[in-house]
Amino acid sequence: MKGLGIAGLALALLAPVGPACAGESVNLILNWTPTADHSPFYYAKAQGWYAKAGIDLNIEVGKGSGVSALKVGSGGSPFGIADLATMLVARSKGADDVALMSIYANTGQTFYWLKSYGVNGVKDFPDHKIGNPPGDASRVMWPAFAKAAGIAPDSVSFVNVGPTAKIAALKSHTVDIISDFYNEHDLKVIEFGRDLGFVNWKDIGLNPYGNSLIVNGAFLAKNPKLAEDFVRITQKAYAACVADVTPCLKALLDQVSGLDKENQEHQWERIKFLMTDEFTTTKALGWIDADRMKKDYELVQTYLGMEKPFAVESAFTTKLLDTSIKMDASKVKK
Repeated sequence: MKGLGIAGLALALLAPVGPACAGESVNLILNWTPTADHSPFYYAKAQGWYAKAGIDLNIEVGKGSGVSALKVGSGGSPFGIADLATMLVARSKGADDVALMSIYANTGQTFYWLKSYGVNGVKDFPDHKIGNPPGDASRVMWPAFAKAAGIAPDSVSFVNVGPTAKIAALKSHTVDIISDFYNEHDLKVIEFGRDLGFVNWKDIGLNPYGNSLIVNGAFLAKNPKLAEDFVRITQKAYAACVADVTPCLKALLDQVSGLDKENQEHQWERIKFLMTDEFTTTKALGWIDADRMKKDYELVQTYLGMEKPFAVESAFTTKLLDTSIKMDASKVKK
């Protein structure tokens, strides 16, 4: 960067889809606030793995998968984390997104409620309030859930609730139901005990890919080596955290305030379960299966419609993955 001058430096930083050079700042927008599932990024950064590959990684706090998919798709950030079904919706609207690696091979999408509020299952959702952020993946994909559950999509109302305020909103009865990831399950069990009710989306037959690493398509085309390095370092980091999460959580807690160590440890145990399927254990950690992606595309097309249909094969690639790195199922508690 030396010799660019102030004006040149400013132009470089304002062009996220341009060619990346050694040590250039590269942004990753998360799906929302950092928790245990993001700890591998913080760990790899603390270890200097990204820097060694010429990547000066900046980790940006997200505001929902819808937001991160649009920001990456518009070139506002080279990389991001987004729910894959949400990314497909964004791509149909013109977002230039490509999925590189699954993090949640199983959907983490879960609805939680309190039985004392008169909700005992999905059939009781109508006429109740659901709290989540506007860009939250579960809100974007709500019509799919509602139709699969056999209830009218417009039978509930949504209330804007920030990612960190969901439990408080449920406890205060500001809302009747909240959406959240399964990795946060233990925190709710501790808070609400036997009064807690929940349903994971796969329990009603919906198991789309969850949070995944995505890239801006133009950035990928211009920077294939950097993108490959980014993916493989990220795979390596997730594998290291599966083997021993302690240093990974330390890296996360050193950089992110307000997180409880014990809660993050509980989360990571759930995350390992979400990371594990027949493909991540045999093909490669982070593998995205073509047949499953076709089903996810059909799900989105059926329930939400595609503004501009596209070939689903263009929305993901597994070519950058290191097939020697696989998910270690022996580390997952049954």
